[in-house]
Parts: sequence; structure tokens; C-alpha cells
Amino acid sequence: MEEPNPCFFNPAILDSLTDDSVHEILDSYNDFCNATQSLLAGNGDLSVASDFVSHVHTLCKHRLRSLVQDHFFRLLEETFERNGASRFWRHFDPYFHVAGLNKNDDLDIDEDEIQSVLYNALEEITLEKQYQEKCLLMLVHALQSYKDQVSEDKHGFEGDRNYLTSKYQWIVSSVLMASLSRHFPVILHWYFKRKLEEVSAIMDGEFCDDASQNKDGMNLDEKGKICNKVGEMDVDECYSDHRFSENSRLVKNIGKVVLDLRNLGFTSMAEDAYASAIFLLLKAKVHDVAGDDFRSSVLQSIKSWIQAVPLQFLHALLVYLGDVVSYESTSSGLKSPLAPQPSSCCPGIDTPSEGLVRWKLRLEYFAYETLQDLRIAKLFEIIVDYPESSPAIEDLKLCLEYTGQHSKLVESFISALRYRLLTAGASTNDILHQYVSTIKALRTIDPAGVFLEAVGEPIRDYLRGRRDTIKCIVTMMTDGTGAHSSSSGNPGDSLLEELNRDEEIQENAGVDDDFNTDDRQAWINAMRWQPDPVEADPLKGSRNQRKVDILGMIVSIIGSKDQLVHEYRTMLAEKLLNKSDYDIDSEIRTLELLKIHFGESSLQKCEIMLNDLIGSKRTNSNIKATINQPSQTSVEVGDNAISMDAISATIISSNFWPPIQDEPLNLPEPVDQLLSDYAKRFNEIKTPRKLQWKKSLGTIKLELQFQDREIQFTVAPVHASIIMKFQDQPSWTSKNLAAAIGIPADVLNRRINFWISKGIIAESQGADSSDHVYTIVENMAETSKNGASTGCAQELLGGEEEEERSVASVENQLRKEMTVYEKFILGMLTNFGSMALDRIHNTLKMFCIADPPYDKSLQQLQSFLSGLVSEEKLELRDGMYFLKK
Repeated sequence: MEEPNPCFFNPAILDSLTDDSVHEILDSYNDFCNATQSLLAGNGDLSVASDFVSHVHTLCKHRLRSLVQDHFFRLLEETFERNGASRFWRHFDPYFHVAGLNKNDDLDIDEDEIQSVLYNALEEITLEKQYQEKCLLMLVHALQSYKDQVSEDKHGFEGDRNYLTSKYQWIVSSVLMASLSRHFPVILHWYFKRKLEEVSAIMDGEFCDDASQNKDGMNLDEKGKICNKVGEMDVDECYSDHRFSENSRLVKNIGKVVLDLRNLGFTSMAEDAYASAIFLLLKAKVHDVAGDDFRSSVLQSIKSWIQAVPLQFLHALLVYLGDVVSYESTSSGLKSPLAPQPSSCCPGIDTPSEGLVRWKLRLEYFAYETLQDLRIAKLFEIIVDYPESSPAIEDLKLCLEYTGQHSKLVESFISALRYRLLTAGASTNDILHQYVSTIKALRTIDPAGVFLEAVGEPIRDYLRGRRDTIKCIVTMMTDGTGAHSSSSGNPGDSLLEELNRDEEIQENAGVDDDFNTDDRQAWINAMRWQPDPVEADPLKGSRNQRKVDILGMIVSIIGSKDQLVHEYRTMLAEKLLNKSDYDIDSEIRTLELLKIHFGESSLQKCEIMLNDLIGSKRTNSNIKATINQPSQTSVEVGDNAISMDAISATIISSNFWPPIQDEPLNLPEPVDQLLSDYAKRFNEIKTPRKLQWKKSLGTIKLELQFQDREIQFTVAPVHASIIMKFQDQPSWTSKNLAAAIGIPADVLNRRINFWISKGIIAESQGADSSDHVYTIVENMAETSKNGASTGCAQELLGGEEEEERSVASVENQLRKEMTVYEKFILGMLTNFGSMALDRIHNTLKMFCIADPPYDKSLQQLQSFLSGLVSEEKLELRDGMYFLKK
């Protein structure tokens, strides 16, 4: 600010001065300095005021006004620095140790003591400043009275006063800031934090009381007005009510401290101090309300608390400070079209000030950001609990829409996945469960799937490196044990059924834009259009044309639906061969659902497999119905007869089933004869078709009778053959028993462990160390009792090695199919020395002439090459394959 009516020094004036004038100037200046010194001494003696004014007039008469002002302000600054600033900072010297503390730390000092010190220091320096301002006003009056005498500008009093006052305020602020103590901001923050905690406790208590009363005695419409009722407290009403007298006192004390700090030039420091205290209270409130409870929404209650507590306090404080510029009457008269309307911004306050509106926006943004960070930090747990944690997901969605910090979610969640999920200790099933839950949860936050692509990429990359991924995916999709039940699902539903039901719900609830001819609806859709985020992949189309396909994202882990269908076909064959009846309703339903997603052609073989079961049931009934003679319907096994009715055959079309694993097995002669009779009758009915029995497959129900007990078992044929041999003799050596059954001795030793574990057979050492003796246990008193209960063949087979399954695994099938290409691969490496996986794959596709032609994927080739490496035929170094030397 420029000084009004500035006086420039003109050297020619010195030539016009007489000796008397010079003496008069010197005497007046000395007397002026002495009078100013006495006036600013601070003892309240204003007796020199008349002399002070006289000397000012004399100096101004000689055009030395600028000298008067400069000297006065120099002495004013020195005096304030000595009597004001130095004394003010000395009050806080005992607390210098708090300078290194964080704002969140508690001060190890007496609360009342430091509050009293702050009040006394502010009161003392304020009195000193007020006295100096009174002296400054005397100078202003002296300068103005001289103007009146010489008939100069008589209307510049306000301008002179404003200029000199602002200059003095600048001096005060400069002196204090130049000597600012490092611990003073910490003390201010601590003071406001403690005071605002007291205010919050009072107002928060009233808010909770009113909320509970409304919940008990009001209808739904009135409950929705709880926050408005709490907000409808005018400042004067608040102070006049006895219930808020304590709150009024606290607000006035805080307001007085803020005013004093503003007058000393600490405006920004004071606002930062009480703003940070308010934000700390709000952060604590958000953490207290949200916590680890993910099953209820907390966002609305936080917003209600903001309106009822911090905004009401700030409204009262701004009124006390006089910062009540109406929102409707801004200085420029212009408002942003995006600015909120007062009625929706501050319920209960008719004309909120512009500062209050800004405070409301700041507080809400901070609350949204704090809740967002809290939920992002716990997003892994939230998704584990999904869909019960849906309210927390909805809150997070609203927070991200407000803050736009989606990238923070992506980075944090990927880090949590890599640290907590994508580890060797996590099972593939658990990873897939979490992946499906992640897709469902993030679909709520990001319906277009833009950020889901980024989050899911590390999971997909990790699952591609696991050998059992395809098997787990098929199990999860078809068995009803792999997907978490959702709000729309039923316990035991497969993921495929759940996804199909969800798609039907979305299609019924959605509106197809292709058939929407309503111009008004089209306009509404256009108004709701939003551009894709910057993270979106432009190759995947607009968010308005894209929807999250959960099944497609799961299949993308494998890379090809053909591999998934092949695995499903293998698992279906295993399941059908182990069935003891012909109930295939669930398998038919699953197949129909798979047809919807993968097409009928790719699942044609699976459909034939199910038709084989249906045909087997019909054929089995026909064969039994056409055999009427008793001699044809049963054969004798010892003292008991086995009826033809006890046989249920599963007749398969071997060309359409996966390779069936069959091991040589000698069944008891009567049983073998019964199977031959069944096959003969089948040939008569289905001429020229013939049955070729897979004797090691299927299940047999046995009833074993001992001296002291009778036990029933359902076992595999090999187990039945083993135990039925003990009808001929009670004791067998392992070599003789293996020869009688027709299986290797090592296989026998492994299979007979089932009967040993059930306490049916006892094992002892034979004459040869490599031979064992097995003896039937007729009386349980002779041995320990190990649970004589009904057994289950599926339990046994499920725990055995993979090569003993009914159907060859996908890996074994692939290994067998790829064997024909092994010579080509070894020949290429012999010629070229070393080759990368891609080059081997491309070379086989172009030059391999074999039957069938090479049509494997890159992943299948990599799996086959890994097998050759484990067999030490090849070695892998730095991504290159070499012949093993």
C-alpha cells in the first residue's frame, strides 16, 4: 500500500532555510523524539500528548512528515519487540521440549496450566498492542489536525488511518514471525484439539440422544429428519438454552483466542491449528464408526454427524468471528454452476455463509477420503466376507465416485493379493474363490470392469503357473462347492448355476438400448454418459458397451475353452463311472448350462456320455426282464447265491469317452460266469454289439460274516477279489495272493491296506523278508478294534494315487498324445542346439508331419517339455531348451 500524499525530498529547500528555522527543526525533532519515547514507554502516561502534537505540527510545517512517521514507527517496532514479542515468547519457553512431537502425540504437561499460559500471554500482548494502537491514533489525529490548520485535504483522515494502521499491523506480524518459537504451533494445535474434543463430547452426546429418541418414537419419515432437527439450532438459541450453556462458553473462549491470534498476524496458523484439530476428530469418528464391521453402511451416519457436530460448531464460531458473508451475496456475484445449493448443503441453517459451505465441502471430502482409505486397507478381508460385506462395498463405491482415487485401490489391492493370496501356501481353490469374489465385489464398484482388469491380471498370471488350475475351475463351476453363496444363490449351487441366474436377473432388470425407442429415455441415457477413465484399454470398447463377464474372465485364465471342456469331460467320465445308480439329473443340468456358454458342438461327446448312462439303465432293465428261469438268474458263491438282479452295468461307447484305465484282475469264478451270462444276453439283444468288461472298474457291495460280527462294505472290484479269496483259505502269502488275483505284488500290498485298516485282515512277516503273510481275523477279540463300520469305495479311491483313477487324467492323456512329437523335438534340438518355447511351437506347427497333426497350445507344449525336463531328457536354462548331455 502506498502512503497517501507522499512528500519527496527537495534539496533546494535547504537553501531557503534560515538559521532560526534550522534551530527550530532541531529543537522540535529532539523534543518530538523525547515525547515519543515517553509516550511509548507503556506506563499509560499521556501527559506529553499536547507536546507531542505540537512537535508534530512544527515538523510538518517544515515538510518533515515522512521523518515523523519513520521515527515513530521505528520506536514503535523497538518497543513492541521489547515489551510485546519478547515477553510473549518467554511465556512458552518452559515448553520448548514439545517442538519435536507430532500433532497426534499427547503432551506430557498440565492441561489447565498451558491453557492459562496461553490466555495470559495473549491478554498481555493484546493490551500492549491496544495501547500502541492508541498512541498511533494520536499521531494520526496530530497529522490530520495540521492539515486542518493549513487548509489541506480535510477528507484524508480515513485513508491516513487505514494506511498507518495496516503498516503497524505488518510490523507486529513481522516482529512476531521473525522470532517465532518452534513449539508454538504445536501448543496451539494441542489447545484447539483439547477444546474441540470438549465441544464434540457435548454436541455428540446431544446428537446421539436426539437420534435415539427419534428412533424410538418417530416414524420412518421423521427418522430421516434426525440430522435436520439437530442442525436446526440457531447460534443464539443454542446459547440461550441451558443445555448448551457449556458449549456456548467453550465456543466463545475458542473464538476469543482465534480473534487474538488474528490480530497478531497468526491468521493462517490459527486456522491451520483448529482445522487440523477438526480433521483429527473427524478421522477418529470415521474409524470409530466404521471399524472392522463390514456388514452395515456407515457413510450416511458419518455425514449426519458432520452436519450435527462440526458444522454447527463452525457456524457458531464463524458468527462469533464475524465471518458471515452470505453464500448468496459473494463479492463477485458469480457462483460456479457445480456449487451445491445452501438448502442441501447445511440443513437447519437458512443462509449459510460462504465459509461454512466451503467447510462443509472440505469436511465431507476428508470423510470420504478417510473412509475410502480405511476400506481399501481392509479390502482383502471385505472381499473374503462378500456378499455379507456388500454395504462396505457400496460405501467404498460412493467414496471413490467422490474422490476419483481408483488407482489407489488398484495399487493397494494388488499389493495385498501378492502378499497374502498369491503364495505357495494358498491352495488353488482358495485363490479361485477369492478371484470370483473379487470379480463380484469390484463389479459393484466398477461395472465396466476397467479397474477389474488391472486387479485380476496378477491373479490370472499366477494361476496359469499352477498345474491343478483347470481341474479346480471345472470343479468350482460344476460341483456346487467352489463358489460362495450369494444373496441370490442357494447353498450348494454351482458357480455356473449362480452365474446363469445372475445374468437372468440383470437381463430382466436392464433395458436393452437396441429396442429403446423412447426419445425421452434416449435423452436421459445421453445425459448420463460418462467417458472412460484414463486407465481404460481402448481396445476393449467403451464402458457403455462393455459388461463384466465373470465366466469369460475365469476361462481367460486357461486361455482356451477347449482345455476347460476337455477337463470337464474327463471329470464327468470319472464321476459317471463311479456312480452306483443311474441318477444323472444334476449332470444333465450342468451340461445344459455349459452349452449356453460354450456351444453344443464342443460338448457333443459329453452329451453322448450321458446318453450312454440313460441307455445303460434301459438295457439293464431289458436284460433282467428277459431272463425268467431261476437257473439263469443266479450263480452260487460258496453258500450264497448271487442273483442277476444284483448286477447294474454301465455300458459306454468307448470311442466317445476319455481313455479308460483298466488293470488286469481275476474275479472269482462265479462272478466271472455271471458277467459272461450278462454279456451273452446283451449280444442277443444288441446284435452285433458285444460287451468288453472293464473288470477293475465299478463298485461291489459285500456283506462279510464272521464268528462275532457281520459287516457291510461298498468297495472296488480289486478289494472284493482280495477278500473273497480268503473264503478258500484263511491265510495267504503276498506272492501267492497276487498271482491268484492276477495283479502285481506291489499293487496288492497297497490295495490290501484297506482291509488291514478296517481290522478284517492281519499282516505278519513271512519266511522271506520280501514276502508277507495275510490272515483273516475271525474274532475281533484277537486284535484291536479299528472301527467296524460301512466303508466307501469313493473315500479309498479319492485318497490314492492318480494312476489308479478310472479315467486317465488330462495330464496323462496329453502326455500320451504328445509322445508322437517327442522325436521331432529331440531332432530339432540336435540340429539347432537350443530353442525357445515359442520357436519350438511355431516349428512344430509349420513342419511337423504326423497323424494327428500338431494342434496343441503353447501351454500344453510347455507342460510336455516340463515333463521331458523332469525325465532328464532336456534341460532348461534362461528360457532356452537344450538336450541333456
